[in-house]
Amino acid sequence: MIVQLSQRSISFPPPATALYEPNGLLAVGGDLSPERLMHAYRHGIFPWFGNDDPILWWSPNPRAVFYPEQIHISRSLQKSWRKFPWQISINRCFDAVIEQCAAKRRDQEGTWITDEMQAAYRQLHELGHAHSVEVWCEEQLVGGLYGISVGLAFCGESMFHSQTDASKIALAVFARQFAEHGGTLIDCQVGNPHLTSLGAQNLSRDGFLRRLHDAQNGSLPRSFWAPRLLSEARL
Repeated sequence: MIVQLSQRSISFPPPATALYEPNGLLAVGGDLSPERLMHAYRHGIFPWFGNDDPILWWSPNPRAVFYPEQIHISRSLQKSWRKFPWQISINRCFDAVIEQCAAKRRDQEGTWITDEMQAAYRQLHELGHAHSVEVWCEEQLVGGLYGISVGLAFCGESMFHSQTDASKIALAVFARQFAEHGGTLIDCQVGNPHLTSLGAQNLSRDGFLRRLHDAQNGSLPRSFWAPRLLSEARL
């Protein structure tokens, strides 16, 4: 049974009560206020819905994650890194990244990054919760990703590329930097072959929630999220 959320409370039912089919569907309704969104992410729950749907909330089992120090860097990706004059930045153009992520989905199969979702995550960015990683080549934005920071965890939401390997470069460089500054877990929600090729692993929902809880006992240095170019970025 799917729970209808109240507008008066930001609480959710326990993730263990989510449906088996569709996998992880937990609740419907509520809103995308910063308070509700952050409460959701801190409890392993995220929104995912289309333009014609109500707000749907999910906590799938299993959960796909990266351990940031174990990102797989293939030989072809290393070759691509050496071939082009890549530059990587953090939080320099969040709006452009989320717009490109939405545009890519719209071109391919429709988008769940609706205008409502974009507005909500821009607000989270302004509050210091949502962050972007940008990939540049010859001063052009060619790839990136965005997500939510939760202590020592990062909940990835979407990525895009307009040049081959740019989204992989974004993830690989970010993961290295994240691990070096104390980050312990990157949530990628539901696995796929692309993520698996980079080293994503499946965790049981209970295992994921334990690691997410532990990650909230610490935090990255505030300077990590300062808008900047990563001048010493490397794979």
